[in-house]
Amino acid sequence: MITTEISENPTAQRARIAIALFFFLSGFGFSTWASRIPTIQSQLSLDEAQLGGVLFALPTGLMLTLPVTSILLQRFNSRQVMLVGAVLYNVALALLGFAQETWQLVALLFCFGCSRNLLNISVNAQSVGVQALYDRSIIASFHGVWSVAGFAAAAVGSGLVAAGVLPKYHFLVVAVVLTAVAIYFFPNTLDIRPDPEKRKTGFSLPDKTLLKFGIIAFASMACEGTMYDWSGIYFEKAVHMSKETATIGFAVYMVAMTTGRFSGDWLANRYGVKPMLHYSGLLMTCGLGLAALVPVPLVAGLGFVLVGLGVSCVIPMVFSMAGRTSALSSGSAIAAVSMVGYFGFLVVPPVVGFVAKAANLRWSFGLVALLGAVVVALVQRVREPEPQVS
Repeated sequence: MITTEISENPTAQRARIAIALFFFLSGFGFSTWASRIPTIQSQLSLDEAQLGGVLFALPTGLMLTLPVTSILLQRFNSRQVMLVGAVLYNVALALLGFAQETWQLVALLFCFGCSRNLLNISVNAQSVGVQALYDRSIIASFHGVWSVAGFAAAAVGSGLVAAGVLPKYHFLVVAVVLTAVAIYFFPNTLDIRPDPEKRKTGFSLPDKTLLKFGIIAFASMACEGTMYDWSGIYFEKAVHMSKETATIGFAVYMVAMTTGRFSGDWLANRYGVKPMLHYSGLLMTCGLGLAALVPVPLVAGLGFVLVGLGVSCVIPMVFSMAGRTSALSSGSAIAAVSMVGYFGFLVVPPVVGFVAKAANLRWSFGLVALLGAVVVALVQRVREPEPQVS
């Protein structure tokens, strides 16, 4: 069990607001960087192939830091790791705008990925702790806040691009503001310390129970990664829309995913987490399958809406269940599940490209649709933990 001590006696509501703002910080910082990628590509004169290689530094840093984060969460409480991760995340973001050479950008993106992992795993561990203070599901709303932050940062980035503001000034101001937010709300976070009985000496690979959660996360993150990387291209090349309008596919997906995250807790409270995950898998399969079978704008758009709704709550629900059913501390359990899940985000989108080259994008999307069936099959084999109320 995780021993939860609440510093300065903050209420569950104050803790919930504080952790929601850390999720906002994570989403806003990441989308701030993403909104200026074309500008930085132009500044460093990178072609598409070079940019693809540079961008791979971020997930590489994220993946390599997972064992380190797990060990840190076994030794320190998650609020300390979260604050350090947030500060380093913002420092890396600020420095990204000052990169003058490609190797500098690669090194900084690697650090950005490392710090993002420290922040994301620890903030998810905190969210499991906050969830334990409630007798109803509230955890999906945190990820909804992350999505809203992404929309907000994209809008700010677009405005600053139009105004001709250089990325270095944009990133620096955002980093300073987000760091101030993290420091100000840190006292309201939870002092969650791993139980000595769950403390390990090193990184723990997922056991049989966590492996099931990890494969479910793999399937969901694979669908997410496919939508992030290929939705616009699919609408352009398979649905035959113009470049100017092809982004509508990604837009409807993001709106559906955000809507699903804010409605997910209500559905989980009403019907239970396992039924939620079951229908999430069905929505992923039906959505991608529909887009692959009927590549016309209206039908493919509906398919993308179904995919957005399907993936919206899988990760928060899986993290919540893993954090409460594992013999490990919640942070270590989430890190172990993430180790498997992130491979879906990294590996499957490139495979989509290989299949598309050998056949076409419709075949690629059809094959990814099968991952939803994997979710449906595995959900029947996991045990839904009883709600914990502190």
